[in-house]
Amino acid sequence: FAGREEEVLAFWRENEVFHKMMKLREGAEPFTFYDGPPTANGKPHIGHVLTRSIKDVIPRYRTMKGYDVLRKAGWDTHGLPVELEVEKQLGLDGKPQIENYGIEPFIKECKKSVWKYKTEWEEMSERVGFWADMEHPYITYEDNYIESEWWSLKQIHEKGLLYKGHKIVPYCPRCGTALSSHEVAQGYKNVKETSATVRFPVKGEENTYLLAWTTTPWTLPSNLALCVNANETYARFKAEDGRIYIMAKALIGSVFGEDAPVEILEEMPGSKLVGTEYEPLFDYGKSVLKKNERAWFVVSDDYVTTGDGTGIVHIAPAFGEDDYRVCKANGLPFIMFVDAQGRMTQETDWPGVFVKNADRLILDNLESRGLLFAALPFAHDYPFCWRCDTPLIYYARSSWFIRMTAVRDSLMANNRKVNWMPDNIKEGRMGNFLENVIDWGLSRERYWGTPLPVWVCKDCGKVHVIGSREELCRLGHNVDPNIELHRPYIDQVVLTCPDCGGDMIREKEVIDCWYDSGSMPFAQWHYPFENKEQFEKRFPANFISEAIDQTRGWFYTLLAISTCLFDTNPFENCVVMGHVQDKDGQKMSKHKDAVRWFFYNNAAPWLPNRFYAKAVEETQRKYMGTLWNTYAFFILYADIDQFDPKAHPLANVELTLMDRWALSKLNTLVRTVDDHLANYRITEASRAMAEYVDDLSNWYVRRSRERFWGKGMAGDKEAAFATLYHILETLSRLTAPFTPFMAESMYRNLVCSVDSEAPISVHLTDFPVCDESRIDPELEQHMSDLLDVVAQGRAARNESGLKVRQPLARMIVSGRSLPEAFCALAEDELNVKDVDFTNDTTAFMTYQLKPQMRTLGKKYGKLLRAIGEHLGTLDGNEVVAAFEAGKTLSFELEGTEVVLEKDDVLTSPMKKPGYVVATERDVTVALDTTLTDELIAEGFAREIISKVQTMRKEAGFEVTDRITVGVATGDETLKAAIRAYDETIRRGVLALSVETETLADGVVKQWNINGVDAELSIRKA
Repeated sequence: FAGREEEVLAFWRENEVFHKMMKLREGAEPFTFYDGPPTANGKPHIGHVLTRSIKDVIPRYRTMKGYDVLRKAGWDTHGLPVELEVEKQLGLDGKPQIENYGIEPFIKECKKSVWKYKTEWEEMSERVGFWADMEHPYITYEDNYIESEWWSLKQIHEKGLLYKGHKIVPYCPRCGTALSSHEVAQGYKNVKETSATVRFPVKGEENTYLLAWTTTPWTLPSNLALCVNANETYARFKAEDGRIYIMAKALIGSVFGEDAPVEILEEMPGSKLVGTEYEPLFDYGKSVLKKNERAWFVVSDDYVTTGDGTGIVHIAPAFGEDDYRVCKANGLPFIMFVDAQGRMTQETDWPGVFVKNADRLILDNLESRGLLFAALPFAHDYPFCWRCDTPLIYYARSSWFIRMTAVRDSLMANNRKVNWMPDNIKEGRMGNFLENVIDWGLSRERYWGTPLPVWVCKDCGKVHVIGSREELCRLGHNVDPNIELHRPYIDQVVLTCPDCGGDMIREKEVIDCWYDSGSMPFAQWHYPFENKEQFEKRFPANFISEAIDQTRGWFYTLLAISTCLFDTNPFENCVVMGHVQDKDGQKMSKHKDAVRWFFYNNAAPWLPNRFYAKAVEETQRKYMGTLWNTYAFFILYADIDQFDPKAHPLANVELTLMDRWALSKLNTLVRTVDDHLANYRITEASRAMAEYVDDLSNWYVRRSRERFWGKGMAGDKEAAFATLYHILETLSRLTAPFTPFMAESMYRNLVCSVDSEAPISVHLTDFPVCDESRIDPELEQHMSDLLDVVAQGRAARNESGLKVRQPLARMIVSGRSLPEAFCALAEDELNVKDVDFTNDTTAFMTYQLKPQMRTLGKKYGKLLRAIGEHLGTLDGNEVVAAFEAGKTLSFELEGTEVVLEKDDVLTSPMKKPGYVVATERDVTVALDTTLTDELIAEGFAREIISKVQTMRKEAGFEVTDRITVGVATGDETLKAAIRAYDETIRRGVLALSVETETLADGVVKQWNINGVDAELSIRKA
């Protein structure tokens, strides 16, 4: 397969098949696919093969359905991933070193680094058959793309949705920038850390402490207040250690132990504690407070609960949203003793220590001073930077935000317009995220990204958002019309303030690179500056697909930006993919159609895929191997007979029952697959195809094999060729979106080799159309029933140990009935002389009868053995029928009349002697295993045919070679069988004669034929 795929790739390249395909559908009804842009400075892996496989199948299908499909590739080129890669290359570590190196040379290195693995991405995409327009991709760092983003941000600003705020934001101290909520959602890990319960000494009260709990000890040096819930009950109590504590009454047991001997001195509502002053844990804050600023007292807020901890929360305004809000509401000052690199500041006893490393040092300090009540390990989910894997801290920063909370209702309404697959994403993972949406922290204190197009007047503070290059040149001081829209070039542009005439300076931040990818629906067209009609025709997209983590990534940013700009959903159908659990698995298979098929067929796209070599091989064997072997069988005999499909059109041949069934099933399949793909049900479509191909190979072709062996080209043989050709040609187009390489190989040999006017590629043909006139539901049902019967017939033969080559006299079927023509198929397939249908199983089934000891022991104790023996002489079917009719069973034993009711007899079904029975669901099949001399003789003949066929294959004979057969044996029964079935044997192995001696110059082999030793020999005639 892999070798053929390379040949197909070469054919596609040489003949520019992808370009021909796009040209073919140009101007047709549009179908739009948005390709989420990968980052080309990271290597592709097996997960990307999954995404490209799922992305590719629908556009291929829609193209074959006649649509003009947009398949524009894109590259995500900005952001921290690129910067981190360049930092490694240059040996830099963090922002200070970048700025010492120089922003401009750093940016130039970033631009180069972007394309580090571009070739690998293009080669991987080509090799897996992912077709996209990579000659005209959208690139997020290009100025036209950035200009469209600037336009969008100006629109958002003019709608009052863009603002600057001093907020607590998730912050990466390594990267030196804030992260948005959807970025934070991608980086959680379960970690073990230490929580602390701390004694805060109450001011003016000896030996009295407020007990507060925290999971972030590193924030304690920045403490300014303690917070209680005004409506909860608190207690002042004396503990066993002699100290007096204040905390929520409901939590005393969980902190001190349920049986701890505490003496409650006072109960009060939290409101009574408000204003209580305490001594700060550290003195650092005293030196930075202004004269009129007050701190270190108790405040209250409803966010405090008594679910865990102590019911008293430590407040550090710089490190939590609630902390910041509560401090602001209570007039508390703002202090923080952590710098922008996440290190403790010079004012503390641990200058330069990273906050997470400072936890233990701070706790040791408190313990040495008697202020640490308890330090306990605990596990929790904690956010890490999804780019550099550094623990995030919640940190007060000045940032630019998009007011997503103002459009929450529209976001949720637009989300509901999307056909999410699976559907539970809509109200589940995506819906829940949107319901709790927060404002989008847009700005990043970094370098390589789309510059924030916001200028602020130094004199009057006026804010102006630039929305185009023309506006920049018009308002800026001597701006080069060809200026690159990146830092540091854009930082140097100064505008004139329209209000006061002062200088306006650009805010130095760049924007979240997720905004780049979320802008692709319009920015890829340089909208609104050009291609307005193209954008409007292609928006929203009909189809997108990415992995499930993109619900908080690309899916969200697409929806967020589209809602802010256009108040609509940016895509209509989204297939959400699960993760591939073995990222190294790409090395496991050189055969990429097989990998594609595995992803389509193994499980629904959104379920995790456990990717490993054997699983790929198994799915390949079941479908692709089976289909290819069927195709190879056809080609073998078509070449031998020089079959020309144009000379033998399907419409002109007389079809057999098997032909009509195979064609009916084919058209049902086409209708089914078409419906599934039209509704993005990829797995269901692939499984229907696999089921049909299995039936085609293991039923139609196997039952029709001998039809291809006859002489000439007429009757059954012509119908077999015409039917199988039509089926394979149709399947080559049906499978093309799934297995584009194999489909191409089949199509070019089946069609292009005999029709010079046909399209040169299967991917330039139309998707098959269901011919309703060929569908016969009754025929399909009868054949389905027959296959049920055959399956149980085979199971019965397996149980009996009788090979299918041994003819049997009779088969009885219960639970199905079939027309005569189907009975003949069953007889031939299972090698039985007669098939009877009945609902009466008494012909081959009876019941074993045993006395029920529990009920009969007291009545007939001494007679139990005799009763059992007598029951063994009765007809079980008659006894059970009598019981079912409500009758009793009476007989006399040793002078005693025995009367048995239904509950007195244990009944268990059993087959009658001479039969073997198999049952599945409602189908029961019984084989009469009695062998007559005639049946035994025919069995010998069939075994000889099988052995000779094996020898022909081993000797390398062609399928058309005529031979002579010799059978040397001393067994008279076998000799008689050979004489009786001479013609059958000759016809079965293409033999001119069958001799009863070993042939000179022949291929000789010893065999045991149904228990009889014989020497078989063959030679070409």
